[in-house]
Amino acid sequence: MPKIVDHDERRREVLSAARRVIVRDGIDAATTRAIAKEAGYSNGVLAHYFADKDEILLSALRQSHQRIRARLTRKVEGVSGLAALRELLLDNLPLDAERTQESRLEVSFWSRSLASERLAEVQRAEAAELRAVVRDLLGQARAAGELRTDDNLDDLTEHLLALVDGLSLHLLLYPGRLTRVDLERLMLQAIDRL
Repeated sequence: MPKIVDHDERRREVLSAARRVIVRDGIDAATTRAIAKEAGYSNGVLAHYFADKDEILLSALRQSHQRIRARLTRKVEGVSGLAALRELLLDNLPLDAERTQESRLEVSFWSRSLASERLAEVQRAEAAELRAVVRDLLGQARAAGELRTDDNLDDLTEHLLALVDGLSLHLLLYPGRLTRVDLERLMLQAIDRL
C-alpha cells in the first residue's frame, strides 16, 4: 500500500527547517542541501514543493509574517489607539526567545533583499502593511485625544518603526549593552512621550 503523504505538513516542515537554519547559521548557510538535511529529507523532496532556494526563503519569511500577524491580531483584539500601538510595538521587539528568533530571521533577510528584487518586494510590502497599521493606530489615538503631540503622524510612524528596527538590531548585535528590559523600557518611554 502506498504511503500517504500530507503535502501541506511536509511543506510546513521544510519551511520550519529553513527558518531554523537561517536563525542558527545565517541566511547564506541556508542552502537547499542544508535545509533538506535539517528537515530530514532529500533535495529531491524540496524540489517537489519549491521551484528554487529563493522560493523556500520567501515562503519561510511569509510564513513567519503570517504567524506574527495572527499573534498580533489576538493581542490587540478589543483595544485601539495607544493601547493597541503599545502592544504592536512591543510585540515587534525581541523580548523573548520566539520574538528573538523572528527578529533574527527578519534581519537575515535585510542584506539579501538588497541584492534580490524579489525578496525586496516582499520586504517592502510587509513593511508597508506594518507602517499602515502603526499610522492608523496613531490616527485613532489622536482622534481619541490620547496624543499630547501635534507632530505629523507620518513622521511619528517613521520614528517609531525606526526605533523598533534600531533597538532590535542593537539587542541582536550588542547583547552585552542592551537587555530585553532596556528595550521594553525605551519603547514605553517613546510611547509615553506621545
